[in-house]
Amino acid sequence: MTMNISTMPMIHEQTVLPEWIDHNKHMNVAYYVLVFDLSLDAFLDEIGLTRKYRESANCTVYVLETHVTYIQEVHEGDPLEIYVRVLDCDEKRMHLFLEMRHRDKGFLAATSEQMIMHLSTEDGPKAAPMPEFLQSCLQGHKDQFADAPLPSQAGAVIGIRRKSQ
Repeated sequence: MTMNISTMPMIHEQTVLPEWIDHNKHMNVAYYVLVFDLSLDAFLDEIGLTRKYRESANCTVYVLETHVTYIQEVHEGDPLEIYVRVLDCDEKRMHLFLEMRHRDKGFLAATSEQMIMHLSTEDGPKAAPMPEFLQSCLQGHKDQFADAPLPSQAGAVIGIRRKSQ
């Protein structure tokens, strides 16, 4: 029975592969990033930012920043589902939030918050506005959650929390 409580659209499914397991007998941190990256590719294809578009429009995207939180470990053979939410967007950027959940047990394993920049490759790469169809699609995704609170991991700052004296 799936106990997934994500309200975001699922964009990718992945099983934890044996070669992704580290000496702690759970998925190594590098492979969380890989799964999130594969999921980003699926989302970009979904909104029309496909390889064909990139080649024909001489454009691409770069990840400018990413924050990954590791919440609950996953193990070899675990089935994963990745969900995405557009937190914000403008003509050149998209601010995304991804959840990695265990498909069968429903728990939140990790999150990834990403800032993506659209670039022209003709004289660069340099930042360039996305065509209207991409901006519209991103805005539609964002509008789905206009009244929803931000995920608790979004906008997190890394640092050592000190007890006040």
